Amino acid sequence: MAAEGWFWRWGWGQRCPGRPGLPGPGPSPATLVHILMLLGLVAADITDGNSEHLKREHSLIKPYQGVGSSSMPLWDFQGSTMLTSQYVRLTPDERSKEGSIWNHQPCFLKDWEMHVHFKVHGTGKKNLHGDGIALWYTRDRLVPGPVFGSKDNFHGLAIFLDTYPNDETTERVFPYISVMVNNGSLSYDHSKDGHWTELAGCTADFRNRDHDTFLAVRYSRGRLTVMTDLEDKNEWKNCIDIVGVRLPTGYYFGASAGTGDLSDNHDIISIKLFQLMVEHTPDEENIDWTKIEPSVNFFKSPKDNVDDPTGNFRSGPLTGWRVFLLLLCALLGIIVCAVVGAVVFQKRQERNKRFY
Repeated sequence: MAAEGWFWRWGWGQRCPGRPGLPGPGPSPATLVHILMLLGLVAADITDGNSEHLKREHSLIKPYQGVGSSSMPLWDFQGSTMLTSQYVRLTPDERSKEGSIWNHQPCFLKDWEMHVHFKVHGTGKKNLHGDGIALWYTRDRLVPGPVFGSKDNFHGLAIFLDTYPNDETTERVFPYISVMVNNGSLSYDHSKDGHWTELAGCTADFRNRDHDTFLAVRYSRGRLTVMTDLEDKNEWKNCIDIVGVRLPTGYYFGASAGTGDLSDNHDIISIKLFQLMVEHTPDEENIDWTKIEPSVNFFKSPKDNVDDPTGNFRSGPLTGWRVFLLLLCALLGIIVCAVVGAVVFQKRQERNKRFY
């Protein structure tokens, strides 16, 4: 079923059929209020796809306008991008192609949720296809470059849907989805598939599927979540969940794709952006969100990696494995001290007995 025939319900969970922009069958308002009271939830935790949440100025929805031309209202094309009545093709299944599509309007929402209906397909067999799609929320737009058809050293957020493993030593299974936040100081390393600058990722088998494939990205109060629906089960599956992410407002949404010696068709069928109605503290409301710098609080700042040739976010002191190793070393140290102390105490007791 087409993406327009589904709406978002109950936050991250099951997608249910319904007419576009209208709520489908569900609990009565009274029941919903009781559920929210019992669970301690707020309305901001639910994005039901209702038209009052949909931001059409940031959305790409069929029927497209401008079919057969090189542009359309609210969106700009670049490179090999082609608009048809059924999809926006970023690249054809041909070598050395790059294409992108970018929203005209900067987004000033502090909390948002994006649903992408996409398709990656081609004639290439296993490991003979590439390279993938990138979804962007960045300061600059329409700047071609080597990162899936767009610029490197970007400012903002990128979600990479990578289909080809350039790093032969990698243990990751492809296709692979990963996230990167950058303030312009980091470079995406294609030879390592962005491994050194990846914040989190997951394996996702989205290529050459016979059914619709979807990806959802939610950003709210510093939490970035990525979900997929790739199994034709109308259910969202966890992929990425990161806290401590800071993204400015006033950036642009876009999508790009690139091919090299290997190729694929990279299609975008729809992009829907929803506003999340979230209450912020007075301090948060007083922040000029257009002036903040993209960052991730629990990782080392990108600026700290300028002299680091790998630009490795994960060299920060508060990553999970470092905390685990620190606790393990502390525990082993306590055990060793206890054993040594017991041995010393026992020898002193034996020495004292000799004097008597």
